[in-house]
Amino acid sequence: MNGPYNPGTPCWIDLMVPDQQAALDFYCDLLGWQGEVGPAETGGYAVCTLKGKPVAGIMKAMNPDGSVPDPLPPTVWTTYLSTDNIDGTVKSVTDAGGTVMMGPMDVMDLGRMAVIADPTGAVVGLWQPGTFDGAGIVNEHGALIWNELTTADLPAASAFYSSILPVTTHRSEIPGAEGYIEFQVDGRAVGGMMDLTQLPPGVPPHWQAYFHVDSVDEVQAAAVRAGGSVLAPAFDMAVGRMAVLADPQGGAFSVITATTPEQPA
Repeated sequence: MNGPYNPGTPCWIDLMVPDQQAALDFYCDLLGWQGEVGPAETGGYAVCTLKGKPVAGIMKAMNPDGSVPDPLPPTVWTTYLSTDNIDGTVKSVTDAGGTVMMGPMDVMDLGRMAVIADPTGAVVGLWQPGTFDGAGIVNEHGALIWNELTTADLPAASAFYSSILPVTTHRSEIPGAEGYIEFQVDGRAVGGMMDLTQLPPGVPPHWQAYFHVDSVDEVQAAAVRAGGSVLAPAFDMAVGRMAVLADPQGGAFSVITATTPEQPA
């Protein structure tokens, strides 16, 4: 990736965990990343890289004063959607029935961020780039390839995201994926949306990150050896072979070997 992502496109992901170093060890070993705890002025935020390019962030769960939250927040990957006007986007969130969980804030000269929840309860970040555009590599082994919203109200989610960002939603035309909804920017699929009823009871609305891997089965086995768990064992689906995994601290993510390129950027 060279240059900023088009507004509405997933551009970055990061993980908040109780044990940052353990998470760095797990993902660096599993996906071939490089990463270390960052400087104190950024709260130790770690920017993980692949081939020298940024691919994901990992941070320790902490309060603004540096203390440990009680209770600890859930370990989750957060998807960030690109915007060229974060203040305007955040204002439109409340107008569209969403909730602002963290208002726009500067991240040094890197950009501005915010965290919101859509009307169905799914949490997602917003990113307005400064000197940092987001993921520098996508669609390669170990890198982000897809971001997917799972929600109990597809029409409400479609209306919400289309009202706050320049995205449209369309039913997939891929054979075998009938009923799957694509988020599109300028006519190009940049993410997906599926019905929560397809998942086990009790799973909340959420955004999920997918990493491309050369062998889903090998990565699944490696994740288990490293203390991770399998939420959905490797299976073949319309655009490739995938599995849903969780790291040892409970952070869920998907891995996929795509046979049809699904490019988020």
